[in-house]
Amino acid sequence: MKITILQGAFLPVPPLLGGAVEKMWFALGKDFVRQGHEVVQVSRSYADLPDEEWIDGVLHKRVAGYDTPASGITLKWLDFLYTLRARHAVPADSDVVVTNTFWAPLLLPAALRRRCIPDVARMPKGQMKLYGAAARLRANSTPVADAIRQELPAAQHPRVIMVPNPLPFQAPPTLDLAAKQPVLLYTGRIHPEKGLDLLIKAFRQLPAAWKLQLVGPYETGAGGGGPAYLEELKQLAGPANVEFTGPVYDMAALNQYYAEAAVFVYPSVAEQGETFGLAPLEAMAWGCTPIVSNLACFHDFIRHEHNGLIFDHRDARAVELLAEAIARVQTDASLRMALAQRALEVRQTHSIAVIAAQFLAEFARAFPAK
Repeated sequence: MKITILQGAFLPVPPLLGGAVEKMWFALGKDFVRQGHEVVQVSRSYADLPDEEWIDGVLHKRVAGYDTPASGITLKWLDFLYTLRARHAVPADSDVVVTNTFWAPLLLPAALRRRCIPDVARMPKGQMKLYGAAARLRANSTPVADAIRQELPAAQHPRVIMVPNPLPFQAPPTLDLAAKQPVLLYTGRIHPEKGLDLLIKAFRQLPAAWKLQLVGPYETGAGGGGPAYLEELKQLAGPANVEFTGPVYDMAALNQYYAEAAVFVYPSVAEQGETFGLAPLEAMAWGCTPIVSNLACFHDFIRHEHNGLIFDHRDARAVELLAEAIARVQTDASLRMALAQRALEVRQTHSIAVIAAQFLAEFARAFPAK
């Protein structure tokens, strides 16, 4: 099978600037090749990356893209311009085209539109009805799949498939949970929708023996809340042991943060923006005990009191509830270790090979060999 992965206009591949979608498809493309398929990956040009190169058997083609704008309307326009260029890099003989661009399912040539699978990694906003020619609509979580179906007549619901995101790395076979450091870790965008004010307020209520590390970009061009928001968080933290590291895009360096931290906290309050939660999944694979907000997407792989803790971010006492959850795993080492041990099971359930096989099975069902 010839598989083309058409990525968006704003982040490069390899994922030099991060991006959950970019990391995922970069890893999956290589595994599709490992399983005997031909893969072409189209993405934005960036810095010194060549317009065309082979990486681990995947042919990468790059076309001019853009930095992420602050305006959503501008973003859609730039995505349109990028897709007009990128569609010419998609091989006409592709058996399947997977894309996370808004416009590709509409702008690709008619034959490729019928072989297109939009990768819906965010809550849809009415556009699913526009993708009538697409063979399948892939959701990355149960709530996203449900939201897609709500935009379609019942007869089209079988077109919706749910395949979770994989871990974008191969975790080491052994890990000493007892060697974990007294660190609470958050990785992701430094943005108001991530609930970081709740986290800092909760952390300030706890004993000072632990450190809170916030790893991620604050710049608006990287999806952050901007320098004013960063300063607001720093003022909120005051003298507490809170470290703002800035962005860490190198996967090996990011994994080192996961490897050292005992607890991972992801207090997102983005009711519509959060659709999977790759960062908690990555942390779990490194033996971090996860504490997350009560967003539906986290329920696909985190069970309260089984492999993590979930607090109600909608409650008026959200800060206190989060502080109580953190305090439990800080003071009860046996609970923390038990949750972390079960969290490690995502290494198997969400491995690249397992998720790649699920995608390939869906591709085969959508486009059976003649």
